[in-house]
Amino acid sequence: MFEDRPDREEVVLVGRSNVGKSTLMRELTGHSKFTTGQKPGVTRSPNHFDWVSENFMFTDLPGFGFMSGVEEEHREQIKTDLVRYIESNADDVLAAVLVVDGKSVIDIIDRHSGPDEIPHDVELFHFLWDLEVPTIVAVNKMDKVDDRDERLDDLCDRLGLHPPWKQWRETIAPISAKRGDIDALNEALRTQFHEQKRDDLLKFVS
Repeated sequence: MFEDRPDREEVVLVGRSNVGKSTLMRELTGHSKFTTGQKPGVTRSPNHFDWVSENFMFTDLPGFGFMSGVEEEHREQIKTDLVRYIESNADDVLAAVLVVDGKSVIDIIDRHSGPDEIPHDVELFHFLWDLEVPTIVAVNKMDKVDDRDERLDDLCDRLGLHPPWKQWRETIAPISAKRGDIDALNEALRTQFHEQKRDDLLKFVS
């Protein structure tokens, strides 16, 4: 399911199931074809939205972690495929957007932290950094968070970034995709496009 990739540079969206990646994809592209649902795991294979003339695409990769009605073996395979996809195409990835649920991400990270366990979100963040893929953490559903700055500082701490979060605006982007509030992410993507001399793509994140 990961083989039919168009030959383009891309921005990839990654993250756990049910954090709002497909909703964010709709906001980024202005296109309503992306399936969203209440159940985790609606996206099972990469969704590409490409602009041939610019040799560019946004890609919504399948979510990892718990998925309703999906056996663990298949969930692990999706994660393996996801890692392989990013490794294979790292040279063409202009930026990776790691989408997390601002309301629950700290609890999830803490629940899965231990001597023998690294939380998926933290593992993926460092995996992307190790590949030298520019990584932006889109902290979604922030409209449901009261202690905004404290929550974002805690997330920086868990990811190994020194708080306060405001010094990481190119990396930490608080958003509410469902409400169409993705300005912080667009700003971070504009910075990445400009640094990589792809100002022709700025129109997609204006």
